[in-house]
Amino acid sequence: MPVMEPSLDAATLKGWARVIDDGPFSSLCWGERIAFDNPESLTLLGALAAWTDRVRLVTTVTVPQLHDPVMLAKGLATGDMLSGGRLTVGLGVGGRDEDYRAVGADPATQTIRGMADSVAVMKRVWAGEKVTDSVVPVGPPPVQADGPQLLVGTMGPKTVRSAAGWAEGLAGTTLDLDVDKQNELFDVARQAWAEAGKPKPHLATSFWFAIGDDAREQIHRHLRRYMNWIPGEVVDAMAPTTGWAGSDDELLNVLRQFESVGTDEIYLIPTSADVDQVRRVADVVNDFAHSAS
Repeated sequence: MPVMEPSLDAATLKGWARVIDDGPFSSLCWGERIAFDNPESLTLLGALAAWTDRVRLVTTVTVPQLHDPVMLAKGLATGDMLSGGRLTVGLGVGGRDEDYRAVGADPATQTIRGMADSVAVMKRVWAGEKVTDSVVPVGPPPVQADGPQLLVGTMGPKTVRSAAGWAEGLAGTTLDLDVDKQNELFDVARQAWAEAGKPKPHLATSFWFAIGDDAREQIHRHLRRYMNWIPGEVVDAMAPTTGWAGSDDELLNVLRQFESVGTDEIYLIPTSADVDQVRRVADVVNDFAHSAS
């Protein structure tokens, strides 16, 4: 979803959701920021549950330390109920101190341990335990047994290893689309999950994309706006090699490269609110599915 683009309205967001749900995609994703003008994540979750029927809804990522864990568990369980059990929750510690300050969250909790502590509370809520001094447990119960699927959103091996106890997989990110480097992180997850006696982890990665004639310039404009906590000259230096920009055939080739290392899903991060971008990607994904079969 193009949630980090300017001047969004309900019609644009609904249009994107419908195109994604009608297309060949496995999931619909959106990220969270606080000190920015993107839609609030849980409110959007409710709308997306109503606007879609098929795809999984994936937060990439929610930062639990920015929320009261009981209220976050209640909100996510509500989203799981409204979507009929289609919710996957990517969780990360977040990279922006200003988001913590904006909600009065303790910056000292911006740690792997802080995230794990919040997850433990949410899992207790979803299990129907009484975590508050209330007559009945906090509900509603999620549709999915044990709660929504949880993924750890990170680029670091230490966080991946620490999440093996509570996550079902990895929602990674690659800035430069280095397939081999991404596979190294996948290998860390595979080993950590095996050592924890768990099934193979769900392996996903994400990257910014732009498709069309001015694709690289589009990504540059997006990064300049989105990465507003980083000096502009640093963003300008990153822009030529960050994300993917190119033609339909070039995107098809990238998808095949990531498939070759066992990637289960790729979350494509929009750099424009133009719905034709996602329609063009849908055509590429259809071609990819047909070539695979």
